[in-house]
Amino acid sequence: MDLRTESPYWLMKNGFLYSYPSLSQSLTIDVVIMGGGITGSLIAYHLAKAGIPAIVVDKRKIGMGSTCASTALLQYEIDTPLAELAEYVGVHNASRSYLLCLEAIGKIEKIALEIGSKAGFQRRQSFYYASKKKDVPLLEKEFKLRKALGIDLDFWPKEAIETHFPFSAPAALMSRESAQIDAYAFTHELLQTAQRMGTQVFDDTAITQLTHHSRGIKLVTEHGDVINAKKLIIASGYESQAYLSKKTVDFNSSFAVVSEPFSQVDIWYKNCLIWETARPYLYMRTTDDNRVLVGGKDEPFYSPNKRDALTKQKATQLAKAFLAHFPDLPFRVDFEWAGTFAETRDGLPYIGTNSERPHTFFAMGFGGNGIIFSLLAAEIIRDALAGKANKDAKIFGFER
Repeated sequence: MDLRTESPYWLMKNGFLYSYPSLSQSLTIDVVIMGGGITGSLIAYHLAKAGIPAIVVDKRKIGMGSTCASTALLQYEIDTPLAELAEYVGVHNASRSYLLCLEAIGKIEKIALEIGSKAGFQRRQSFYYASKKKDVPLLEKEFKLRKALGIDLDFWPKEAIETHFPFSAPAALMSRESAQIDAYAFTHELLQTAQRMGTQVFDDTAITQLTHHSRGIKLVTEHGDVINAKKLIIASGYESQAYLSKKTVDFNSSFAVVSEPFSQVDIWYKNCLIWETARPYLYMRTTDDNRVLVGGKDEPFYSPNKRDALTKQKATQLAKAFLAHFPDLPFRVDFEWAGTFAETRDGLPYIGTNSERPHTFFAMGFGGNGIIFSLLAAEIIRDALAGKANKDAKIFGFER
């Protein structure tokens, strides 16, 4: 599956951070993690800490699928507003989902500190503004619901927005608990740490055959090597859908640009994450080297040729959208890219087992909160493999 254009910013910035071998012999292991992106790396790290023997295999170089194209906003806010999510999954599960995402930000921060990460984790506030006046009641409702859960946020009227930003909006929510990171660099750091705890990592290792039997899984690589495992974890990002007959996601094309570096460290108010109520939404963040990342202008299709042909046009539109908000900032596009983006009907991930694939766990952390969902998947799957009950697992299960 063609997941992205050739030159996403994080890949150009970091290059090939570490080398990993391809699998060149058959082996037997407790757990195989198929996918070496941010999802697979978080799972590998959690299993390694729990003492569960595992290997990671990826058909590409590590982190070279969607991970290096991720814009990596870390938010408790799910693409589906809390009030709307409650209509899909019930008030309790919707509320719990938001709180789990909130807690996950702190857990990622803790991991970053534990491993001595240099992947640019930074705490940020999140500014979620009404694109149109008709969206103000939505924000008012969201404010009340989130506040009732104990989430730390403020409701900003138009006057407050105009005081803090050079643009106006009818209203906004300013949440204090968000963050940002370089997902590509973080993926390598997690896998390097997992390797030191005994996890083996293989890239350039394509799995061409899966056989499920009574005692586990047999995986065959393109070169004929065989992996026998008790359990398989499919953490292949948007390509995970290929292992299920029932459609679980819709695929879109998304676009992003990164500016040349700015001279000032404080580019806008507290360098907060910025996004809006419109769908598809525009979003903005800064980077740890004083650049601005702008994303959005999604298109509802999966067609690599069509997507790639639109990239230059979309980059121009994103730059214009930024200048419409910050007309006095000299925004010059330095990097532009496009990628595949998938979302579920309710905005929640699919995590856990599926009867169609025995001895197999799926970690399908789709939507705009993919990294946060990946952290939740790592915890849920680790607990299942360790024989520990996880009371939140059903919220994200396939049976919902």
